[in-house]
Amino acid sequence: MGSYDALKRPAVFLDRDGVINRVFLRRGTPHPPSTLAELEILPGVPEALNALRACGYSLVVVTNQPDVARGNASRALVDAIHARLAAALPLDAILCCFHDSAAACTCRKPQPGLLLQAARELDIELSLSFMVGDRWCDVEAGRRAGCRSLLVDRGDDEAAAAACDFRVGSLPEAARIIMRRSGAA
Repeated sequence: MGSYDALKRPAVFLDRDGVINRVFLRRGTPHPPSTLAELEILPGVPEALNALRACGYSLVVVTNQPDVARGNASRALVDAIHARLAAALPLDAILCCFHDSAAACTCRKPQPGLLLQAARELDIELSLSFMVGDRWCDVEAGRRAGCRSLLVDRGDDEAAAAACDFRVGSLPEAARIIMRRSGAA
């Protein structure tokens, strides 16, 4: 990897639903798992994260989970999903915004609050970092934080409108691009 401040590490920020785990289409809209039994890590995700970890990247999930505020999911369910992901994957942190969009908080993507929090807490250098998401708000949060962004493109209208540095079909494809860009692949 290129040279960088020895005290700060680059990171790969990851959206959760649609990047790490399968989403469920309901009335044409993607939704998170509604039970722990529905949680399914997408193919190639563990291997991609292990490769990124081996290249020196911190791995941080940053996720909006407004269904808690809306009363459609319990905090206990979200916590259980995060515990299962943390046990199965080499993650440094999972940061979550539980607010609905009406709350106008700074932690809900597209605001960069979760990325900035991770940078402070984990000594991350944002200018050397990447955000991988499947929605415009993910890549916009990365852009606002000063990261390069990769969109996992599902081929929908929202993806077509998202401004990002790279479009990919999956997290494993994103990992290959990130490692090439850092000189590790």
